[in-house]
Amino acid sequence: MEINYVYTRERRDFGRPVGHLQDSNPETVFEIMSNADQAAEFVCGKYTHVAVQHVAETSEHEVNTERFELHSQGLVHVDGGWPKDVDPAEVEQTIRYRKKVEKDEQYIHAIKSLADISESSLKQNGSIDIYAEYFTGDMPDHSGEPPSAKTLTVFRDPCTPKRTATCLSWLPDGARKVAVSYAVLQFQQQPDDMSLSSFIWDVTNPNYPDLELTPASPLCCIEYNPKDTHVVIGGCYNGLLQYWDDRKGSSPVESSPIEKSHRDPVYDVQWLQSKTGTECATVSTDGQIFWWDIRKLGEPMESLLLDPKNDGVVLGGVALEYDPSAGPTKFLVGTEHGSVLLCNRKSKSPTDRIGSIYPGHHGPIYALQRNPFFPKYFMTVGDWTARIWMEDLKSPIMTTKYHGSYLTDGCWSPTRPGVFFTAKMDGTLDIWDYFFKQNDPTFTLQVNDIGLHCLRVEGGGKLVATGSLDGSTTLFEICDGLASIQPNEKQSISQMLERETKREKNLDARAKELRLKEKKEAGKASSSGPTDDAEEGALKEVEQEFYDLVAQHGGDDEDPAFAAGAASGAQE
Repeated sequence: MEINYVYTRERRDFGRPVGHLQDSNPETVFEIMSNADQAAEFVCGKYTHVAVQHVAETSEHEVNTERFELHSQGLVHVDGGWPKDVDPAEVEQTIRYRKKVEKDEQYIHAIKSLADISESSLKQNGSIDIYAEYFTGDMPDHSGEPPSAKTLTVFRDPCTPKRTATCLSWLPDGARKVAVSYAVLQFQQQPDDMSLSSFIWDVTNPNYPDLELTPASPLCCIEYNPKDTHVVIGGCYNGLLQYWDDRKGSSPVESSPIEKSHRDPVYDVQWLQSKTGTECATVSTDGQIFWWDIRKLGEPMESLLLDPKNDGVVLGGVALEYDPSAGPTKFLVGTEHGSVLLCNRKSKSPTDRIGSIYPGHHGPIYALQRNPFFPKYFMTVGDWTARIWMEDLKSPIMTTKYHGSYLTDGCWSPTRPGVFFTAKMDGTLDIWDYFFKQNDPTFTLQVNDIGLHCLRVEGGGKLVATGSLDGSTTLFEICDGLASIQPNEKQSISQMLERETKREKNLDARAKELRLKEKKEAGKASSSGPTDDAEEGALKEVEQEFYDLVAQHGGDDEDPAFAAGAASGAQE
């Protein structure tokens, strides 16, 4: 990050002052008198226009200060301060020495003097509760504030050649660190000298990564463990699942065997709600969901084949969503065919593990997330739109407009129920606020011209990180109006979603009535079909009888009256 400061001074202010010059009165050096004879020969010339720039000349100088480098260091506190004749490892000696000190008069006087200071501090804490919320009912109103965002820092891929930032994950315990995975996802376009490393960045130090992760293959997805913030799990391009502990270095602690892993890249991984906090689920384009326990990565605990119709047609998974508030055994899977599958891990029969199918997008679903305030509603991002769905309906209740550029990622705001973010291929970040308007994004930010691939919002709702195709990760801070929940927002958004759900249900009921009406009309047409065939068959029989009668009487001896009567009978 470059820091520039412009110094502007006049040129005369530079250098040392000259002391021997001073102001003086004017003096006549030479005088030329006018000539009257030559004045008659004076001819006025034509006017000429000359432009004069009367601006003080300045010079520009650039000064680059030395970069301040940060280094992480640790301190180890051990038990000390004991006399030489006391062994701290022996419990009896330490107890005996403590009793000896407690009987000393100086120790008693020191304790009394310190007690007075501590007592005054305790009384202050008792009179004013520093943790109490005295103004919980008064919420700040940011509705009149124009939406804005400012760039805080940029994390650039230190490796060459540059790779795509495929996934981001914030540290759950405060927004101090962000994990970024890097890979080249284009088929058979990975350079031979491409680095396999991914990095964990400290927000306060964008110059150097805080930790380097060295997987067996480039990481396509990465996720922090919400219970143990030292553990990071990642899905590899070759189908492996590996996890790291930042206290144990850059190498993975354990990895799944290649024969028990996915056969395609692991595109998404989610931690599950469990007692141990070590279970997770992965999805891949090989059409399988694996449930793992990182304590035993030798093989997955369970697996599910994404064959919703049981006809051998397997759908590849691209996105995975798990929210325990919507059901501890429910999973949403976004496929590369544009449909969403609702899966139940603990279904009674294997055929019922894939419940509902939500078709809608014209291409792969790159982002899938439930609303953190209303878990029954979820958002999908794919092709050129973002769509909001309800679990009980097979069609979306709300859809954004079709953009001119492809959408690559999206997510809900963790602090506001009506705000969500979308990233596009043209390098723009759109922030939608359905509490104020639904037709257009509330705020659009041009991050770069290369294209965005992923984005993630931290738990406080203020910081947004976007990953680009060139490997750069840009960190933004959005305004309070987009991050802080507004008065009556949750109730208004709930009413809006329920209204759109009822409207969609009414449209589905009307469509079913029209389909039933068409079926009834088709049934009537099919029932009238056999009577028409019978009449046509009777006409053919009468016609055949006529031709037989004509053949019996012969062509030459045919009686015209008989032939005319037979013909008229056939017509009747």
